[in-house]
Amino acid sequence: MTRQDGGPDRGRSFTEKGFYLGEFRGRTLAIVLPQGARAERACLEPVLKELEANATDVVLIAAAPDDLTGLIAAEPIAADAKGFEGQVWRGLKRGGAVGVTVGIGADAPRTMREGALRLGLCKLVWLDPEGGLVRGDARLSFVDLDELDALVRAGLPGEPARRVGLLEQIERALRAGLPAVNLCDARGLADELFTYAGSGTLFTRHRYVEVRRLGIDDYDAADDLVARGVSEGYLAPRDDAALDLIFANGFGAFVEGRHLAGIGALLPYASEDAGEIACLYTLTRFLGEGVGRHLVGGLCDEARARGLRFAFACTRTERVAGFFERYGFRRVSESDVPAAKWESYDARRRPQVICLRRELC
Repeated sequence: MTRQDGGPDRGRSFTEKGFYLGEFRGRTLAIVLPQGARAERACLEPVLKELEANATDVVLIAAAPDDLTGLIAAEPIAADAKGFEGQVWRGLKRGGAVGVTVGIGADAPRTMREGALRLGLCKLVWLDPEGGLVRGDARLSFVDLDELDALVRAGLPGEPARRVGLLEQIERALRAGLPAVNLCDARGLADELFTYAGSGTLFTRHRYVEVRRLGIDDYDAADDLVARGVSEGYLAPRDDAALDLIFANGFGAFVEGRHLAGIGALLPYASEDAGEIACLYTLTRFLGEGVGRHLVGGLCDEARARGLRFAFACTRTERVAGFFERYGFRRVSESDVPAAKWESYDARRRPQVICLRRELC
């Protein structure tokens, strides 16, 4: 398996935009424009140019033709036009973004949703002046269908009626088969599409994270993720032999079944029926979404399935130690973890290490 870019540069931060552009290449996205979006065109144009250069097709859905002025080269297509899907397909083949109009009125959000579903898109980006969902002082960066259903049934306290209707349409789109919907404002469109931190809320049909063993096709993404963690100071540098051991024993937290949002390894110490949780790292966007918790839970489940007596972790930071303590680990002395852990350990780092252990039997 050969990487076209020659592999990651370990002295450089991982390029988030490159990751997402790779995900979008050769696919079709739809962007729903808010009514009267002409004033926000300066935010849209550079994103559309970048997607076009990336061989990503874009369908712009708007209430009225005026909202599409200057953003598309051809006349927009009415959502109720005969042969709608074929007209959009031929328009995309000619190049550039294709515009779709749904009409002004209370039914516009429903028609926008139905149009996106008829096209069988991989992603719908819904631009709204109020951006993503916020609860208290925190933005909800990631919401799966079950969570969205609970929010809608609760009446979305604090949200105006217009937003409640919009979120109901997003829920129906997901239930009908649309894989993902992003909700953000126009100014945050680039960050929402091209960064892990995002700017709005990403809604998906299925549970947002699945933990599974890394396969060979996941190693490139895992390698990039480790490089990012090292560059940010969260992970210690590792040579190729150490990385090989991490990947061979590695597990990933995958968003939407394929986006690697976090990694961790379960390193075996067979002589003591123990496993070390090592190289644990999650992407910025998912820090508050439980990815780390799912990874640790999945690794402990795996250790228990192997018949191991305990799992342990070692860190030099109180923040990480506190994280493990929240999930059933307790602080222990060096002698309470396998002696083999210290055989080639850097003596300069050892006095700073906090050891944590969780019994599995």
